[in-house]
Amino acid sequence: MKPNRSQIIALVAILLVAAWFGVNSLSSEPTQSTSTAATEVAETALPEVVIAHRTAEEHLQKISIYGRTEAIREVMVKAETTGLVVSAPLREGQRVSKGQLICKQDINARQANLDQARAMLRTRELEYKATKTLVEKGYRSETQAATALAALDGARASVKQAEIEIDNINIRAPFSGIFETQIAHIGDFLSPGQPCGLIVDLDPLAVVIELTENQVGQIKVGQDAQIELATGQSLTGQVRLIEARANPATRTFRTEIVIPNNDLALKSGVTATVAVDAGMVLAQRIPSQILSLDDAGNVGVRYLDEQNIVRFAQTTTIDEDETGIWVSGLPDQTRIIVKGQDFVSIGVEVDPKNGSAGSMSQ
Repeated sequence: MKPNRSQIIALVAILLVAAWFGVNSLSSEPTQSTSTAATEVAETALPEVVIAHRTAEEHLQKISIYGRTEAIREVMVKAETTGLVVSAPLREGQRVSKGQLICKQDINARQANLDQARAMLRTRELEYKATKTLVEKGYRSETQAATALAALDGARASVKQAEIEIDNINIRAPFSGIFETQIAHIGDFLSPGQPCGLIVDLDPLAVVIELTENQVGQIKVGQDAQIELATGQSLTGQVRLIEARANPATRTFRTEIVIPNNDLALKSGVTATVAVDAGMVLAQRIPSQILSLDDAGNVGVRYLDEQNIVRFAQTTTIDEDETGIWVSGLPDQTRIIVKGQDFVSIGVEVDPKNGSAGSMSQ
């Protein structure tokens, strides 16, 4: 049977549709292959970083610590006897010399006691003189002479004691310094041990710092130190004391550095920055901006090992200048990452590119 017209049209339409799909499939295969190849290349390309070569060299290590100035000593001057304060001649803030009068108590019966002791001394002197003459003539024994001499010595001691008691009413400065605080005023009654005033010694002035367990072995007594005060003064001092025992609470060692202060211009309680040389150490100079943190929060530098794997070294900053900072903790020969370190993870392989010699070299 011959096909009719509608069957022929349907067959032609089916052939046309099949031909259209065939052409499209052939034209899309190269595009898909190209896209897949590009994706594979992108996936296998290593991240790029810029590196700089560093070699460790000896560098003077400086320890920089914050501290404060303190008086080398301060003493609460106290009464040695009982009595009313009848004189307080100094004003607060006044410079005083050793032995200068700070407070004076009333004399009361002390003068009468001294007069009585002196009178007894004269009597004992006459008695001893008479006894000694009688002993020489054979009318007294040597024992009687010794007894008279003992009585004379006792009288002398009584006079000395009375003189000391009178002098104790004069409360004097035990050393030269500044009369910082007036505690007792005229009319106050002082017993032995009660304070008259506070004296501080500011020459030399002490700068107190706290050394850690790692730092204490690097600094010695007698060593020079550079000091910058918050007042703007730059001074040179000397380490006077490093305590042998650490503070149990902080595990630090109190250290005192003394600086001359003849004119007493420097004050106590001022914040100070102390720089002390701690010997030579192997270090490398790096740009400060490449410092980063690891997962544990340690400060350090990312660098590459021989297989171009990103590694991390915890570093210690020992010095800084206008071109960068000096750090220890890196391998002696290393390639530090100076650009791109924030975009690569520790342990991944990278494609290193050398940085420009002018901006990256030491």
